[in-house]
Amino acid sequence: MKTSRMLRFLILPALLTFSVHAQTVDTSTLTGKVVCGYQGWFRCEGDGSNNGWHHYAAGKTFEPGHSHIELWPDVSELPQEARVTTPFKHADGRTAEVFSSVHPAVVQLHFKWMREYGIDGAFVQRFAATTRDKRFREPMDQVLAHCQAAAAANGRGLTLMYDLSGIKEDGIQLVIDDWKRLITEKHLDPKASSYFKHHGKPLVALWGLGFNDRAPMLEEWSRLITFLHDDTEFGGCAIMLGVPYYWRTLDHDCIKDPQMHALIARADIVSPWAVGRYGTPLDAASRGDKVLKPDLAWCAEHKVDYLPVLFPGFSWTNLSKSRNQEAKFDAIPRLGGQFLWSQATAAKRAGAQMLYVAMFDELDEGTAIFKTDNHPPVGESRFLAEPELPNDHYLWLTGMLGKLLRSETSDTMPKR
Repeated sequence: MKTSRMLRFLILPALLTFSVHAQTVDTSTLTGKVVCGYQGWFRCEGDGSNNGWHHYAAGKTFEPGHSHIELWPDVSELPQEARVTTPFKHADGRTAEVFSSVHPAVVQLHFKWMREYGIDGAFVQRFAATTRDKRFREPMDQVLAHCQAAAAANGRGLTLMYDLSGIKEDGIQLVIDDWKRLITEKHLDPKASSYFKHHGKPLVALWGLGFNDRAPMLEEWSRLITFLHDDTEFGGCAIMLGVPYYWRTLDHDCIKDPQMHALIARADIVSPWAVGRYGTPLDAASRGDKVLKPDLAWCAEHKVDYLPVLFPGFSWTNLSKSRNQEAKFDAIPRLGGQFLWSQATAAKRAGAQMLYVAMFDELDEGTAIFKTDNHPPVGESRFLAEPELPNDHYLWLTGMLGKLLRSETSDTMPKR
């Protein structure tokens, strides 16, 4: 009896220690991790941001027929004060509600979901072009602060990702100045335990280099990389570059300048943008031999790590309509998760050691994996739904991608 009681006292602390460690991500490396892009860009009229219905719609009008979003968020787990009523109605007459990303309870819930479903962390998007405008910069600062607190509270990892879309040649200094300001004034701590490191250095992501729909800025991009690598006070960082899908062959979506390869060789991680580049599980599976293995071989030769991008599906009918354009509804179907899983198995077989899922909360383009309402509002605006699935299906499946990556489950798509 005494021996059994003694063993129980010895084992219990060990079990408690294991539980605590299991709930905390190892942020010392991105290897073995599944992360998501986190937009955090949703604003509501009256939320204090002065951004109107930012990313829900244009300006102050968010109503049936005037929507930018393709999926409707599930806000049932949010406290009432974090829910925002809208003019939209469900089929049973209930008023449809949304959230504002500037509310701390929203971000806490999202990172809590990451913890509960085994997602390792988030790359928090920061749109460099809008940092020059205080009206947009301050809400982004708020969201980043909420993300830092939520990542720490939930044992998740965090990386700041600068989206360089819309930046002209004189804008690179804007990014440098913003990074300095975040550290000196906004208490961003890249050395914090919840901030992702790679090769022993804080990881910063730069997205949007080399796409052929924007002017090339190779010298300016190089200057930014040099600053983040080498600056004695604000540098010492590892760099992830978000680049075109066809970066290695320098065609299709990529500028045809060989200097792109020299730039990428200076990075620690390269992440080709795959969203919209294929549309079926068969096509995704074929990319393993056609694209991923040659990409990985180039990266191995140049000592750069490779972060493939996966996405659950795609649709932007409402957003396109607001721009007086036509777009097919449910253009890339999710197929209950088969499309997402097919991409993950292709990446795993090709030898990928980390995965980036786009996106956690992207409602506009229908790529969100967080909880959405499978019985969305009805009326003039049409929303994606899979009523046969639970609202957490893609959170669960994204967590399972981590098990696949770490060889803890087979390539066969799991069933719940």
